[in-house]
Amino acid sequence: MEFRVWAPSARRVVLHSGTAAIPMTADGQWWTAQDPSAGHGTDYGFELDEENKVLPDPRSRWQPEGVHSRSRVYDHDQYAWSDTAWTGRQLAGSVIYELHIGTFTPSGTFDGAIERLQYLKDLGVDLIELLPVNTFNGEHNWGYDGVGWHAVQETYGGPDGLKRFVDAAHQAGLGVIIDAVYNHFGPSGAYTPQFGPYLSAGANTWGRSLNLDEPDSGEVRRFIIDSALQWLRDYHCDGLRLDAVHALVDRGATHLLEDLAAEVDALSAAAGRPLTLIAESDLNDPKLITPREAGGYGLHAQWDDDVHHALHAMLTGERQGYYGDFGSQECFKTVWESAFFHAGTWSTFRRRIHGRAVDRARIPGYRFVVCLQNHDQIGNRAIGDRLTATLSPGLLRVGATLLLTSPFTPMLFMGEEFGARTPWQFFTSHPEPALAAAVAKGRRAEFAAHGWPEGDVPDPQDPETFSRSHLDWAGLDQDMLGLYRRLIALRKSLPDLSDPRLDRVHVIHDDGVLLIRRGAHTVVANLTADPRTVPLRSECVLFATDDAVLLQSDLLTLPGESAAIL
Repeated sequence: MEFRVWAPSARRVVLHSGTAAIPMTADGQWWTAQDPSAGHGTDYGFELDEENKVLPDPRSRWQPEGVHSRSRVYDHDQYAWSDTAWTGRQLAGSVIYELHIGTFTPSGTFDGAIERLQYLKDLGVDLIELLPVNTFNGEHNWGYDGVGWHAVQETYGGPDGLKRFVDAAHQAGLGVIIDAVYNHFGPSGAYTPQFGPYLSAGANTWGRSLNLDEPDSGEVRRFIIDSALQWLRDYHCDGLRLDAVHALVDRGATHLLEDLAAEVDALSAAAGRPLTLIAESDLNDPKLITPREAGGYGLHAQWDDDVHHALHAMLTGERQGYYGDFGSQECFKTVWESAFFHAGTWSTFRRRIHGRAVDRARIPGYRFVVCLQNHDQIGNRAIGDRLTATLSPGLLRVGATLLLTSPFTPMLFMGEEFGARTPWQFFTSHPEPALAAAVAKGRRAEFAAHGWPEGDVPDPQDPETFSRSHLDWAGLDQDMLGLYRRLIALRKSLPDLSDPRLDRVHVIHDDGVLLIRRGAHTVVANLTADPRTVPLRSECVLFATDDAVLLQSDLLTLPGESAAIL
């Protein structure tokens, strides 16, 4: 078996394979060595120069003993797939379900999540988005502190566990999206930068930035793209959610994202199934999802936080921080018809002009992934409280109705559909005491700046913080679950409700009432606590969040905090 590693500045590299120490041969910037006795299951690592320390492979596929230990050879051909009939799921018309493997089920494993696939199928979702599953330091973590970008977290079930999950999901008719983080390495166990210039001189919110356009950046770019392709090719996943792409600083003529999109499209053609790239970006720039032939990057979709902010602020009344410009019904109208609220307009939070307008006639709404709740918007609140802790049952139902009749691609956060009341809090399990203390201190300081009492902020390192964040399936609200199931079924059965053409969406608002024209259908929501009567010519009420909704003589009567589809 041949071993290869990129170490452009190394003077000497030794392969430690099993019990053998084998000097490697320089091949340009790469080093190679042969070990005929090595194969699937062999432990190995690399020693650089005279450091007398064996490091894991930057491209390791398997870290069974954790991020600080040797790598283990993993042969993808050892797994026998059962999804040969799978033809994929396109994003258009789909509903996404975001979940965290470690807290979705009591076991916190891929195999545990497999047991809930039929539940997700019955709910009506099409694509499951997994928070990052690549290797991180410790036993539990959100996943955004990942350091092994080609390996699967062992506590979740390792590489075979992920394959079993994807295989079972495909057999249930569900696609799988992986959340991939390529803008920084986690704070512990990141040995990759010791091998070469993976990092730039710059930094972002989470640490040193990646070297995407400085000397020797070509191999760094290749490292990232190969990681992305392996999730889609070797693990049969159906898409990637690319974390915080605004932190990928690339001043080259062709941005990394454009390169990646081109290679993923080529892989999609070869695989004969749709492969989707979804960017998380706070830039409000439609260039990300503009086709390459039109001068864009050619990504397939992007998260749209403006839609979340408009919904959240309107329903809750919160106006702190980045919610400051949101919350009015006019703001809701703008985002529902145009995707972005900040589109070359003033952002009070940023204190500058922000964003660029979306061409409503050319860019379909399904390219914008939107939500009422997600891991960030819940977990980055001081106590990780869900909307069930803030909103009345009536407004929770109104929010779900608005989300699932929108022209965008709706995404649910695990448990939202059954009214989960368990918090989703920020948790870590760094074994290094100094790092653990620094993370806890930083978290308290962050929220103290926003006026939260220090004692209200859970310690990320406290095991109870992790335990509290597990879904409580015993607390499932059957009425709320039934409402989500009916809404998703209506969205799939009535083409008007999934129509992504933004220039055909029309919103009217008056006196706390929203009226949204969706082709031949109309969505009406009463945001106030008092009944409202709306002149509306329609044949019948197809769906209502309250049994007291009444259509009579071209007048629709809505109880307080209710919604209907006609």
